Amino acid sequence: MKWTTLLEERAETTFRAANGLIQRVEDSKLTWKPPTGSNWLTMGQLLRHMGCACGACCRGFVTGEWQDLSLDPKWNHDEAKTMPPAEAYIAVKSRSEALALLEEDRKLTLAMIDKAGETVLETKRFVAPWGGAELNLGTHFLTSIQHLDIHKSQLFYYLKLQGKSVNTLDLWGMS
Repeated sequence: MKWTTLLEERAETTFRAANGLIQRVEDSKLTWKPPTGSNWLTMGQLLRHMGCACGACCRGFVTGEWQDLSLDPKWNHDEAKTMPPAEAYIAVKSRSEALALLEEDRKLTLAMIDKAGETVLETKRFVAPWGGAELNLGTHFLTSIQHLDIHKSQLFYYLKLQGKSVNTLDLWGMS
């Protein structure tokens, strides 16, 4: 299978499932977060992060332009030298804003897959800015899609903890 085909199919599946779960979020629940534990994102912060979790990473890998649009610009990652705390994240103001951000990120993801192309996805190898193993660009893109997929699963459990009727079909975008 070609990298472009694999990535496009995986991205479309993940974005479709994320969209379906976001559709179930109530605007009145955007400040909700799990009641136990610490450093949880609110529902609104999670939705904002999901709206730039994939395409923005793919753009960074292709162009070198790295910007996390879900973080408060006042939070300085280089200075902190750590993962951002929940307080550093910005929240969406509505479900419709979250859906619009997700759609923009979907389009950006697909555009970056197209821009990179099959040969570059297979042959360009490097270490991500945050470290780890040297991987080809296709694998970095796949990891970016998995980033959204993991936050989609987080949203699934947020909805379950709120008592929403969601199931495995919703998690995989088959409902």
